[in-house]
Order: sequence, then structure tokens, then C-alpha cells
Amino acid sequence: MAEIILHHYDTSPFSEKPRVAFGVKGLAWRSVIQPVIMPKPDLVALTGGYRRIPVMQVGADVYCDTQVILAELEVRAPEPPLVSGADWAVNIWADRLFFQATVGVVFGEIGDNVPKAFIEDREKLSGRPFDMAAMKAAAAPMRAQWRSHAAWIEAGLAKTDFLGGSRPSLADVSAYMNVWWLTAAARGAAAALLADFPQTQAWRERMAKVGHGRRSEMTPPQALDAARDSEPAPPPAHDGSDPLGLAPGDRVHVSADDYGRDPVAGRLVALTPERVVIARETPELGRLHVHFPRIGYVVARVQ
Repeated sequence: MAEIILHHYDTSPFSEKPRVAFGVKGLAWRSVIQPVIMPKPDLVALTGGYRRIPVMQVGADVYCDTQVILAELEVRAPEPPLVSGADWAVNIWADRLFFQATVGVVFGEIGDNVPKAFIEDREKLSGRPFDMAAMKAAAAPMRAQWRSHAAWIEAGLAKTDFLGGSRPSLADVSAYMNVWWLTAAARGAAAALLADFPQTQAWRERMAKVGHGRRSEMTPPQALDAARDSEPAPPPAHDGSDPLGLAPGDRVHVSADDYGRDPVAGRLVALTPERVVIARETPELGRLHVHFPRIGYVVARVQ
């Protein structure tokens, strides 16, 4: 298998999901550290404009969003399995509802220390004001919301070491992201909110011991070289019954439906119920296949 390359930065909460997945599966991977804020020229050269972190790369295939990253890891390294039952639904809960509560608690705690450049960058990413005063005012109800989300984890651990049973599953990886980030960014708040949840505290320690697999460093230019020197892997079969009625070869753009909505344009390669794959041709890197999940993303024909 070609090298797995993760474009990330160490404090990124969403990047912790694939890093822990590497640990669960015992995978070797290359770490490419990208800037926390724009500009990110080496990243957008691969993605065509998508700027969110993390992005996974395997040769000339580029995977945007942890949903498609984790799905691809399950295809490429199926043992031990990560996904079972309703894990994908848990993943969406953790990425959206639970994460928004975590954002409120974290910035309610550390808001006065956030650099101006970070605030301006996140305003551009979200398309709305990054109102620190409003976040601090909402911190108390967000703490209550966060504790209620954590109570679901506590209940899920009543008779087992992990939400997935005897070993970690995608449900664990997804929920852990929020507990990990709050603990790293605002340890006092995490301690207070988890004080009555001993099972969750013990689970947090077990998840930390999973580790991140076998990490080695790579520079952004080396990652671009890997893309330039590779050809995309065979794509999944196109779903001809997809309700959008698009066909391979159609010019489309793909954009997130929540924030960071910068559209990425290309030729459609395949639509499946789980993902969309588009081809991009650039003089610098040649042909790239860029993969996005279907849930949370909008695919539209370019007129």
C-alpha cells in the first residue's frame, strides 16, 4: 500500500480522530504539519481550495473530511475493523452537536488569549463574526450541554470498556475527539464537567493509551512530490441511480454545507451513497482524485 500521509497540526481536534484510528489499526503514516490559519498553499494545491484540517493523501488520491478519511482507512486496512452498527450516526453527532458544545466551552475558557489572526481566519472560514463576547456569555449553558453529551458516554460505558464493546470503535474515536480537545485546551473545565463520570474518565485514559500508530515526519513539498509521481487508484463504481442524475465526466463543484464552504471544482469520477470523487488536472501535479463524503457536502453541476 502507498504511504498514508496526514496533513494536520498537533492541536487540531478533528485530526485526533484519524491519529487514534491509526493507533487502533497499528498503521504507519507520514505526518505533514500544515499551518493553523491561512494561507495554506501546499494544502490547497492538493485539494483545489478545500482548507479544512485534516486532509489525508495516498499518492494522487486526496481525502477531505474525517468522515471519508476514516471510511477509506476501513477499506485500505480492514483489520481490526473500526466501524460497526450505528457508528456513522454517532460520528455525525460527535462532529456536530457535541463539537459545537465543546467549542462553546473551550472558547468560553480561553477566549481572552486567542490571537487576533486566529479570530480573523475563523471568521473567514465560518462566514460570520467570531464573537468572543457572545461565546463567553454562552459558556454556562454550553457547559451544561457538554455535560449532558458526556453523560451519554458514561451511560454507554456502564458495562464495557469501550463504546464499541471490548475494543475501540468509530463511536469511541469520534466521541473521544471532544473529550481530548477539552482536556487539552481547558483542563480545569474538563475536570469539573467529568467529575461525576468515573467511567468516562477511565475510558479517556484507555483511549489515550491506544496511541497514534507509527508516525514519521514529511515536509509539504515531499507530499506534493508524492502526488506528482503517482496516479490515482481505481475509483469506486459510480451509482447510476443517484438522485442527482450526474454522470462521470460532468463538471461539478463540491462544498461543505456548514462552514468552510469554498467550492472545489473538477470532473465527476464517481458518486456513491457514501462519497463523491472528482478529478482535478493541474500542470504542477497532474491528475488528482479528490474524495469527499456525501453527508455534509453539496454536489452541484457547473453550469
